[in-house]
Amino acid sequence: MSTFKVNGELYKQLIISGSKNLRANYKYIDSLNVFPVPDGDTGTNMRMTLDAGANAIKDLNEESVYEMSRQVSRGMLMGARGNSGVILSQLFRGIYKGLKDIKEATVKDIAKAFMSGVNQGYHAVLKPVEGTILTVAREASTKAFKTIRKNDSLEKFFEIFLTEANASLQRTPDLLPVLKDAGVVDSGGAGFICVIEGMNKYLLGEDIAETDVSLQQSPTINTGSFNAHSELEYGYCTEFILQLQYSKVDIPNFDIKVISDWLETIGNSIVALQDEDVVKVHVHTMDPGLVLSHCREYGEYLTIKIENMQVSHTEGAIVGQKNTDPAQCNCPQCQEMRRSEERKKFGVVAVATGEGLTNIFKEMGADYVVSGGQSMNPSAEDFVKGFDLINAEYILVFPNNSNIVLTAEQAGKYYKDAKIIVVPTKTLAQGYSALTMLDLSSEDPDTILEEIKEVISNVTTGLITYSIRDTEFENVTIKKDDYIGICNGKIVTSNRERVASVKDLLANSDIDEKEIVTIIYGKDVQETEVEMIKAYINERYKNVEIDVINGGQEVYSYIFSIE
Repeated sequence: MSTFKVNGELYKQLIISGSKNLRANYKYIDSLNVFPVPDGDTGTNMRMTLDAGANAIKDLNEESVYEMSRQVSRGMLMGARGNSGVILSQLFRGIYKGLKDIKEATVKDIAKAFMSGVNQGYHAVLKPVEGTILTVAREASTKAFKTIRKNDSLEKFFEIFLTEANASLQRTPDLLPVLKDAGVVDSGGAGFICVIEGMNKYLLGEDIAETDVSLQQSPTINTGSFNAHSELEYGYCTEFILQLQYSKVDIPNFDIKVISDWLETIGNSIVALQDEDVVKVHVHTMDPGLVLSHCREYGEYLTIKIENMQVSHTEGAIVGQKNTDPAQCNCPQCQEMRRSEERKKFGVVAVATGEGLTNIFKEMGADYVVSGGQSMNPSAEDFVKGFDLINAEYILVFPNNSNIVLTAEQAGKYYKDAKIIVVPTKTLAQGYSALTMLDLSSEDPDTILEEIKEVISNVTTGLITYSIRDTEFENVTIKKDDYIGICNGKIVTSNRERVASVKDLLANSDIDEKEIVTIIYGKDVQETEVEMIKAYINERYKNVEIDVINGGQEVYSYIFSIE
């Protein structure tokens, strides 16, 4: 049976099916990485971005396709990760805009909405590059829009779309030489096709095998802050929504003070609100079980959330404080309490991976550190959580990864409670150097940003990681499991021995012209090897001062900041 109209429920099923298909294929998308290194995360980022949109609507009953697409867009906006995820979220944001005020869309409406998505996607990127997901989306959307006829079905639309999208994907290496050199097609374009194929499979009644990746992403919990030897100091942030029951209370005459007055005897940071027959409560208490048992005297629970405030449940950690009451709690009530405190001029958010680097960034002045980097890019929502924990007029953001800059910028556009300034640090080495030299004394945001950019421009980044495949790349012969040296984004060496790759990397850098080299070593490196490298640098580059940091990062055995 052919489909000619799209309402909210059908759009919901298309999104969920697209999400399922991407989850079934994201590892293949990850493998389409230009560099043969273990940080291919395009598929992962796109999957988690679309999952956020699917999660936003999975329990939503809405007949309007416009309203349903709006909720999808909002979910993807906050869940967007990496450049590919941000662009995907913008494509679907444009689709939502193209469906404005439409309750039931025709196939022509859908075709126009996809063109709106392309327009939004191109505008979201400062310097759009052809041979990417944008090209695939544009060429496929344009072909379908021009070809589809008034009486054609949605199945026909997707047939035209996918035929052109796959042809466009095969052309991407001709538009981006780096793809041709690596022998791959564009991973973002391939991921986008997976999404549309999933939508089409729903229409055709084809099943998509479930994968072991859950649609609902679990929060990151830092159990190291509370263990078997710990004592509970700060209690639990307890939130719930209670449905009052006529069998238990006289609802029309129920006074919320009955709950709030009792809560004051066993907790603090209390917010108790009543909306007709529903009560919402927030309290910090040492005994959430007692709270839940008592309040059940008035009704039954619709939702419950309990978090140990000595455990970090977010992607980062505020500096200089445990998860106390209410400084670290990220619930709306505690956010409001922080806003009532004295507001400072500048705050700093930085992205880091590895316990050592995270602690160093905190010591260097970061108010909040977002956990993330290669292979696990943070979402826009992760940044917003950090912003909410800082009561500042201006917040400087150090993404420290080229694939995270766009996400940070998207989070900044969404956030309204502070002026977000995204510093263009594209490597951890740049971020480290910039934080080392950060000077806020001028109190002028423009001056501060220019000074940071000047520092960044003088930093050479060196990376040592391992190869995941045999390849010939940029005139370097690479074997699987070789140690690869990358200098300012260019592969310069590949060796079976890690120390040999370090020596080659330094020889291909401008270390002779610099004064300081900071060695940030990863969790797979022994100190004896670091000492060997220090001795080599001291002997070979006598005028260079050496600093060493146990970064504890994964993926990259060494990060060199040369300045």
